[in-house]
Amino acid sequence: MYVAVKGGEAAIANAHRLLADRRRGERSLPSITIEQVVEQLGLAVDRVMAEASLYDRSLAALAVRQARGDMIEAIFILRAYRTTLPRFGYSEPIDTAKMKIERRVSATYKDLPGGQLLGPTFDYTHRLLDPSLISDEPVAEPAVKEPGEPVMRVSDILDGEGLIEGDGEMPEGHIAGDLTREPMEFPMARDLRLQALARGDEGFLLALAYSTQRGYGRTHPFVGEVRIGEVEVELELPELGFSVSLGMIRVTECQMVNQFKGSSKQPPQFTRGYGLVFGQSERKAMSMSLVDRALRTDEFGEDIVAPAQDEEFVISHADNVQATGFVEHLKLPHYVDFQAELDLVRRMRRDYEATHAPEQLTADESREAAE
Repeated sequence: MYVAVKGGEAAIANAHRLLADRRRGERSLPSITIEQVVEQLGLAVDRVMAEASLYDRSLAALAVRQARGDMIEAIFILRAYRTTLPRFGYSEPIDTAKMKIERRVSATYKDLPGGQLLGPTFDYTHRLLDPSLISDEPVAEPAVKEPGEPVMRVSDILDGEGLIEGDGEMPEGHIAGDLTREPMEFPMARDLRLQALARGDEGFLLALAYSTQRGYGRTHPFVGEVRIGEVEVELELPELGFSVSLGMIRVTECQMVNQFKGSSKQPPQFTRGYGLVFGQSERKAMSMSLVDRALRTDEFGEDIVAPAQDEEFVISHADNVQATGFVEHLKLPHYVDFQAELDLVRRMRRDYEATHAPEQLTADESREAAE
């Protein structure tokens, strides 16, 4: 047993060295820097920050580099680091109405107060490989619009006419839950659900959001607004009696507008689906908002008829780190379990052959007689 353990340790150590070698790649090429990852692979960095629940672009870039570009592995690494950090307070809710907007689009109103701002987007590209990127050709300076005054949300326009449900108010003294420190329990409050969705796997949420549009859920969505920009994070200090600014972070917010025919208690109106994630991540924010609305079945007296409406199914399977651990643990040794099942199958096979041997013999004799 001791020899086996030592041999295993040596193999693992060599596997680590091999991983480091593959990560470094061809030695004649310059090593990629953290700054390059931050600046040139920004959307990958944003996804890692969002799903690891840690806003630090340099650390997220380090995780991407360490994981060789494996996004889920990078998220896992950054989450593990996050567990070592102390919590020293709760920030105030960010006010996205005061966002310094870089991009803002709406599919509900063509002309809206503050206008539409395309910003950096793949939406109007041709999705063709660009050979110019093979070489380091100069890039033209863009025409950048400086952030102006904060602009009202599209949902505020509908709210002014009483055509959409209210934005809601936090209960007095309510402290948002933290899934990283509290056991998961169902049914789950919406603030915890939104936290789980914000940390959830983008691909999983995208698939669920797509399913709601194909009829597996009661949604008929319109993108009220997608906005990307910087917001201020503030922390209230009791000894000072007021909030102080901790800095600015970039976020993506999506307000999805959905139809609702009304009920005995509520008039016909639009309802909301909401998504908010770190960095620039429109696909994630939109998927999150669609799934958020699908999970609000109880609030509107709707029946659960699709997977995206089942809170326990969605929340229990949205976390890609948990999913990865459960799937990939199958690679680890299961020798004892398998040997036990192997012995069981062998015994069952012997019992089966003993039981069916006379029948098989009779069948063989019948064929011989027929011949």
